[in-house]
Amino acid sequence: MPWINWIEDDEAEGAVAEVYDSWKALNPERLSMPDILKCFSPRPDFLRQVMEFSNTVQFTDGHLTRHEKELIATYVSALNQCPY
Repeated sequence: MPWINWIEDDEAEGAVAEVYDSWKALNPERLSMPDILKCFSPRPDFLRQVMEFSNTVQFTDGHLTRHEKELIATYVSALNQCPY
């Protein structure tokens, strides 16, 4: 159970629903919002900024591809025993 009272996909309304929908439009292969993003759902304005930052820094190709960056993030999460 999360310590943060985040908003689940089926409970999202208003600004939160808009942000969730925009994320899902960019990630059609995913069925629901990742929990790490739901942590920011009480502040949809901040959630939108986090998503924009992530898309710009983490999920665009540069010296490393998006795939390589996600592999590194997964490895670091495993080292930290983080479920995200």
